[in-house]
Amino acid sequence: MNKTVDQIARPIHMVDVIGQYKRYQTEIDEAIMDVVKSGAYINGPAVKQFERNMESYLGVKHAIACASGTDALQVALMAIGIKPGDEIITSPFTFVATTETIALLGGVPVYVDIDPVTFNINVERIAERITSRTKAILPVHIFGQPSNMNRIMEIAKANNIFVIEDAAQAVGAKWNNQKACTFGDISCISFYPSKNLGAFGDAGMITSDNDELATIIRSICNHGASVTYNHDRLGVNSRLDSIQATILDVKLQYLDQWNARRREVANIYSSLFAPYADLITTPVTDPSATHIWHQYSILLKNNRDEVMTALKLQGIPTNIYYPIPLHLQPAYSSHGSKQGDYPHSENTSAHILALPMHSELSDDDVHYIADHIIQTVNELCH
Repeated sequence: MNKTVDQIARPIHMVDVIGQYKRYQTEIDEAIMDVVKSGAYINGPAVKQFERNMESYLGVKHAIACASGTDALQVALMAIGIKPGDEIITSPFTFVATTETIALLGGVPVYVDIDPVTFNINVERIAERITSRTKAILPVHIFGQPSNMNRIMEIAKANNIFVIEDAAQAVGAKWNNQKACTFGDISCISFYPSKNLGAFGDAGMITSDNDELATIIRSICNHGASVTYNHDRLGVNSRLDSIQATILDVKLQYLDQWNARRREVANIYSSLFAPYADLITTPVTDPSATHIWHQYSILLKNNRDEVMTALKLQGIPTNIYYPIPLHLQPAYSSHGSKQGDYPHSENTSAHILALPMHSELSDDDVHYIADHIIQTVNELCH
C-alpha cells in the first residue's frame, strides 16, 4: 500500500470544505468583508452579480438565487401551477427533497425505476407512466451525471408537459456537450456546502429561459410580490444572503478546475478497482455525458456494513447515498408503493457505497483509500 493510516499527511474527509477554503481564503475573506461593509445583506448587489455570472456560465437567460435547493424545487413546482392531485414523474433513488416538495404542494410523485448502470431515471419507462394528470417530468442528475435530456425533452413535448431538472448535484455537467440546467423549462440547483459549488450555508438557484416563468419565480421567492407590498400571488420567503452569493461568486471561477480534478480522481479510483470487478462494481459514465462526480459510489456484493466499519478504523470515511429509496420511506406510504415495485432502485440502495470525492484529494490519498478498500473487501467478502 502507498501509505499507512499513520503516514497519511492529513485526515481524509468525504468532502474537504476547510481545505478548499484555506486555498482561497484571501479571496473569500475579502469578498465577505466587502459585503459586511456594504450593509446590503439580502438580495444586494452581490446577489445580482452572482446571478449574472451564473447566467453567463450556464448559458441561460435567467438565474434566480434563492435560499436553498429545496426551496428551488418548491418554487419551480409552484411556478408551473401544480395543484392537488397533479402527478410529477421522477426517480425513487434520490434525496427526499425531490419528492418532499411535490407532496407538500399536494402533488403525487410517480416513480420510474432507475437505469442500474447510471443510477438515473430510465427514460424508456417514462412514457408508460404518463396520464391525464401528469404535470411534469422531474429528472434527477444523480451524483453529477446528467439524465438523457434529449430523450426526456422529446417525451415532454410530445405530451405537452413541463420538465424541471433537479440539477442539485450537477452544476457544470453536460449532456451531448450541452450544460445541465439548459434543457428543461426550469432547473433547480443546490449550493449546500458539500456540493461541487458549495456555499457556507444553505443556498440555491432556479434557472429558466422562459421569461414568463422567470417573472413568476422571482415573485414567488419574494412573498409573491413583483412590487414591494403588492402581492400578486402566494409566495414564500426564499432570498439569498449576499454573503453566500459573494462566496459562491469567488468559487465559481474555479468550478471547472475542481470538476476536472474530480474526474481525475474518479479515473484513478476506477483504474485501481478494475482488476476486482467480481467484488467491486465501479460507476459508469454514459458516453453522451460529462460527469462532474459529486459522488463516486461503488456497488459491493455483500458485507457493506462490515466494510464501512473496517474502513472507518483505517481513517477512511464512507457514506450511503441513499439507504432507503423514496417509495419505501414511511412518509410516502400513503402513495401505495411497496417493496419490489422498483427493483433496481432497491438493489442499488442495498449495495451502494460512496467514497471520499472532492478536489482536494491528492493522488496518494486516492491510492490509500482504494488500496484499503480492495484489501478490506477481499478479506470480508471472500
